[in-house]
Amino acid sequence: MPLKLIRDDITRVKVDAIVNAANETLLGGGGVDGAIHRAAGPELLEECRGLGGCQVGQAKITKGYQLPARHVIHTVGPVWQGGNQGEAALLKACYRNSLELAREHGLESVAFPLISAGAFGYPKDQALQVAIAAIGEFLLQHDMKVSLVVFDKAAFILSKKLFSSITQYIDDRYIEEHPVARTSRGGDRQGLRERYAAAEKRLAYEIDQLQDAAMEAPVEESLQEPKTKRSLEEVVNQVDETFSQMLLRKIDEKGLTDSQTYKRANIDRKLFSKIRNDIHYKPSKPTVLAFAIALELSLDETNDMLLRAGFALSRSSRADLIVQYFIEEENYNIFHINEALFAFEQPTLGV
Repeated sequence: MPLKLIRDDITRVKVDAIVNAANETLLGGGGVDGAIHRAAGPELLEECRGLGGCQVGQAKITKGYQLPARHVIHTVGPVWQGGNQGEAALLKACYRNSLELAREHGLESVAFPLISAGAFGYPKDQALQVAIAAIGEFLLQHDMKVSLVVFDKAAFILSKKLFSSITQYIDDRYIEEHPVARTSRGGDRQGLRERYAAAEKRLAYEIDQLQDAAMEAPVEESLQEPKTKRSLEEVVNQVDETFSQMLLRKIDEKGLTDSQTYKRANIDRKLFSKIRNDIHYKPSKPTVLAFAIALELSLDETNDMLLRAGFALSRSSRADLIVQYFIEEENYNIFHINEALFAFEQPTLGV
C-alpha cells in the first residue's frame, strides 16, 4: 500500500487511526496533542489516564471517540538536544512502533503528523527524512495505507541542499509552454528574441540528430525495393508490446517479484492486479513513472515505457524534470522523489 503526503488538519482525516505526537503523561498538551484531545472530546483524556503514560519512542492505542478516525495511536517523540543524544533512533522508533501497533490491531490505514517537529524542536527537514525513511522501510515489508499529514507548507521543509540542486536543475532545463504576452507596442522584444534564439538552437539540435541517424542507417536499407502493402491483419499482429507487457517483461528481467515491484512503486496491490490482468490497461502518467522508478530504469527506458502508455517526459513540466533529476542521480527511492515533488507542489507518484 502507498504512502501519501497530504496537507490537512490531522483531526479531520478519516482513517483507521491517527497518530498523536504526545508527551510522556499522555494527558494532553499543546500543538497536535492538544488539537487531537479537543477534537476527540473528554472521553479520550479519561482513557489516557488509565494508560500510565508512555516512554519516548514507544506507542499506545486508544479509541478515537469524536474523531473521524476510529483510533488514536499515542507516541512520544524525542526532544531535540543537538542530534547527538540518539534522537534519530528514538524518532524512528516512534514511527516503527506506531505502525507495528496498528498492524497488531488489524488496522489498514494510519495518518501521522511530523513527530517532534513542533515544540520538541526537532529540525523539520531532518524530522521529515526520518519519517520518510521509517515509513518507507515498513511499507516495503507490509501492506498498509499510510499518510504523512502536514498542516501547512511551512511545516514541510526539504533539505536546503536538495532543494537548491533541484531548483537549479529545473532552471537549466525548463521550457515555458506559452510565449510571453505583449505588454506594450511592439511587445517584449528582448523576450521574443531570446525565445527565437532558443527555438533556433533546439531546431538545429534536432536537425543534427536526424542527420546523424540518417548517416548511421545501413546503406542497403535505402536501396531496397519498396515493400508491398501489408494487410490489416499483418499490421495488427505487429503492434509493439503494450505498457502492461513491457512492465511484466521488465519485472522478470530485473528478477523482482510482483510484491516487491508494486511496493517499490508506491502502488496499491489492487491496481497492480488490474494492470497484470489487462494487457491493454491504460495507466496514468504518475503510475508509469512510479513503475519506472521501482524498476530502476534508465532515462531512455523510462521514455520507452512512457511511450507505451501514450506519454513522454516534457521539459515544460516541473514534475517531469524533478523525476528526471532523480533518475540521472540514480536515486530510485520513490519516497524521496515524492518528498521532493510534494515540496515543489507537484503531483506525487504512485497512488
